[in-house]
Amino acid sequence: MNDVLARLVGKKVDLRCEGATSIRGEVIKVEGGVVQLKDSEDNKICFVAIDKIVLVWEAPDEEHRAGFVS
Repeated sequence: MNDVLARLVGKKVDLRCEGATSIRGEVIKVEGGVVQLKDSEDNKICFVAIDKIVLVWEAPDEEHRAGFVS
């Protein structure tokens, strides 16, 4: 998982952790068993223990907005 996350530095990802917790953010750094994510809305940094991550995938570029699609 460490190598996978290291290849995703600079990209927006969705992480699923143990206990069904989901986190979205840009991968800033992977170091010491921890991945740093930056929230695009608040610019806050989140630190996640890599050994608690179950799934990771690149997040879609488009933002979802409420409403109807024509």
